[in-house]
Amino acid sequence: MDTNKEAYKYALIAIFLWSTVATAFKISLQYLTPALLVFYSSAISCIALFIVVLYQKKLNDVRNHIKKSFRLVFILGSLNPFLYYLVLFEAYNLLPAQEAQAINYTWALMLAFLAVPFLKQKLTLADIVAGIICYFGVLIISTKGEPFSLNFSNLMGVGFALFSTLLWALYWIFNTKTKADAVVCLFSNFLIAMPMITIYILITQDLQIPSLKALLSASYVGLFEMGITFLFWLKAMQVTTSTSKIANLIFISPFLSLLFIYFILGEKIYISTLFGLGMIIFGLLIQQKSQKNAKA
Repeated sequence: MDTNKEAYKYALIAIFLWSTVATAFKISLQYLTPALLVFYSSAISCIALFIVVLYQKKLNDVRNHIKKSFRLVFILGSLNPFLYYLVLFEAYNLLPAQEAQAINYTWALMLAFLAVPFLKQKLTLADIVAGIICYFGVLIISTKGEPFSLNFSNLMGVGFALFSTLLWALYWIFNTKTKADAVVCLFSNFLIAMPMITIYILITQDLQIPSLKALLSASYVGLFEMGITFLFWLKAMQVTTSTSKIANLIFISPFLSLLFIYFILGEKIYISTLFGLGMIIFGLLIQQKSQKNAKA
């Protein structure tokens, strides 16, 4: 098979699966609290990644990676899956799925802003313009088309959604400091995070035995949001001859996600959501184009 065709196949599988997770989050949160969803989905993802690591015979690599870079692995595991998903699921618990998933896509912009103090990169005019456009899009979505009223549908939920973008951007910034294999790194993060998540659950609430529906929904989130889908995306990026073309496919995901939200969850999709999401994507494209020109 042509390598680019293979790359598109893996990328489109990843995008399709990621497009379903906003819907899966809302369904899962009908049966589990945000913290319990983090616990069970992370456990499932950890088991799945362990099987992959065993199959690829990388268990010694995991041991060496944790031993050599324990502090970094601890930071990464604290950010993802622990804090990031705890905050993200709280956002989905408070907001309609269409709002939470649209706001979450601004993490790439947050990454550009945080790269200034953490990676000593320069903030360009395009970054600032993109920021204004993206966050005005967020304002339109979270006020249902009345941005100047500042009448948010759920201010705390919007706060959690924006905070999740900060945590996810921090995760990728710290992730630049590791040179280990991606699968090894991801499994190591989950392995280190599981005790943290368990302790948090034991302190804050009862560790309940989930119903079958709760376990199945958490398993879906663990496999197709946190773990396996990442491997499809990684494979696509490895075999493609044009990473930018593959990367641009990710912009299909939020719009495809709205279809699942509408048909499965039954949420009415507001015109303000479509318009605000369009602004966010437009802002991200401006930023992406600026980064390409800077590298050229």
